[in-house]
Amino acid sequence: MDMAESSTIAKIELGSTTVQELLAKGKGKGEQVPDKYIHKVTDGCIGAPSASSAALMDIPVIDLGLPLTPSSITAQQLDKLRSALTTWGCFQVINHGMTLEFLDKVREMAKQFFALPVEEKQNYLRQVNDTEGYGSDMVFSEQQTLDWTDRLYLSVYPEDRRKFKFWPQNPKSFSETLDQYTMKLQVVTKTVLEAMARLLNLDDNCFRDLYVEHGKMDVRFNLYPPCSRPDVVLGVKPHADGTIITLLLQDKQVEGLQFLKDDQWFRSPIVPEALLINVGDQAEILSNGKFKSPIHRVVINPDKERISLAAFCIPESDKEIEPFESLVNESTPRLYKMVKDYSGVFFEYHYQQGRRPIEAAKI
Repeated sequence: MDMAESSTIAKIELGSTTVQELLAKGKGKGEQVPDKYIHKVTDGCIGAPSASSAALMDIPVIDLGLPLTPSSITAQQLDKLRSALTTWGCFQVINHGMTLEFLDKVREMAKQFFALPVEEKQNYLRQVNDTEGYGSDMVFSEQQTLDWTDRLYLSVYPEDRRKFKFWPQNPKSFSETLDQYTMKLQVVTKTVLEAMARLLNLDDNCFRDLYVEHGKMDVRFNLYPPCSRPDVVLGVKPHADGTIITLLLQDKQVEGLQFLKDDQWFRSPIVPEALLINVGDQAEILSNGKFKSPIHRVVINPDKERISLAAFCIPESDKEIEPFESLVNESTPRLYKMVKDYSGVFFEYHYQQGRRPIEAAKI
């Protein structure tokens, strides 16, 4: 099946209950975890090293030097960024224009929403065959192994894409805080995308325009409740993002995010005042493989809930994505085909089937 065909795959809605509702019914405790959340040990998702024994990642922390100018990243920081993008495919950023107090406000806002009564959260339920809104992920197959997570998925940029019926009224500061967070993320995103272009000796606007002029940003608030079977249940199954870049605000105290490198899982460290940024598949394609889109997963804590907020920077679905022409020559041949609606294919077919969509894009 090619990428165009796979984008037409029909979604199957099975009326999945949220994880919070399962826990309220006593499921997910002890041995009472529904089978549809259990990963087989042989499927590659679970396995050594476990969440507790995985080594800690040694990824660089980049000083963006904000708020200054988009060119404020120093040569030393650019060298660190180059190393991160070509090895781990991810890095953490500080001095990004947001105080720790503001980030804590964003974290608390997410925590307060997920703590609302079920009846109130259901006012924001996502619609059938749509990603936006509150609830569980879409289901495409009766054989699909589900992630142990509830989420609130919202479109935030451009502003005319916002569907405010899905924006919670409680806490009361939700809309204002998310709007402020989105504006501050835009500055970080433009700065990082320009730096990525400079590392490849490209025009500063190459990556940026694909997002700013022809793209969108969606955010996903993630709740990972505790589960008694972290040995066979995952918050998010292994995958790579279908974005240009993804910006993640991690939980301030509870680990869970892990990256795969050299067939080994590594724990992402928590830096409370930092944002973690990872390359997405579309940046790997655009860079002709010079930047690496990392495989990552989320493991579950048996005792504590974990909350995070991911922001996805995505080109418009009708935009053609292929390696930048100046990066293809006799010594570095073209590695990827031209693709369209990559993030649509990513969500609708490959991810839930446990496949990497970028494999279908390789020549």
